[in-house]
Amino acid sequence: MKYSKVYLEAFGYEIAPVVVSSAELEARLEPVYEALHLSPGQLEGLTGIFERRWWEEGYRLSEGAALAARRALEIADVLPEQVGALIYGGVCREFFEPATACRIAADLGIGPDATVYDISNACLGVLNGIIEIANRIELGQIRSGLVVASETAREINDIMIERMCQDRSMDFFKRSLATLTGGSGAVAVLLSDGSFSRDRRRRLVGGATRT
Repeated sequence: MKYSKVYLEAFGYEIAPVVVSSAELEARLEPVYEALHLSPGQLEGLTGIFERRWWEEGYRLSEGAALAARRALEIADVLPEQVGALIYGGVCREFFEPATACRIAADLGIGPDATVYDISNACLGVLNGIIEIANRIELGQIRSGLVVASETAREINDIMIERMCQDRSMDFFKRSLATLTGGSGAVAVLLSDGSFSRDRRRRLVGGATRT
């Protein structure tokens, strides 16, 4: 799909506040390291990651997404009621029904006529959402739309560390390592038809999906 009037208006993000080092995670994996005769520093050495961010316990995903969205709207000087669609594309969701996007839209004050829904497609949800919004803008259905996502890694890391301490085999260690690279944060992408922009250089030329 090629676009003639779709612009990447603004980006917003929110970084989770709790800093968790790879050394901290390794300290919790001490029984595993002892069983496998591993020296400290493996996690950072194998992944290149020395720290990641987590939300505070009990923090709502929608709060992070709404903060990121507000930043994008402020940068572009676009009002919430001017947003014609909001898509939540994160892997993590607060609940299946109603859509997490509904709470975010309510927090932002987006109007009742806006299209609001979740997209679930693993780590591609935000990209799919961008194409969805771009198509609506190109067809003239909306002037602007938001794609948001908020992810949390605290819970899955806690679960994985517990499982790794139970199964101290090298095979399970290798298969589980990627999970420990995840972090928490939120992002928002605001697209428009260009009618809000002072600078239209960031035009979205097109998009394609492949299986």
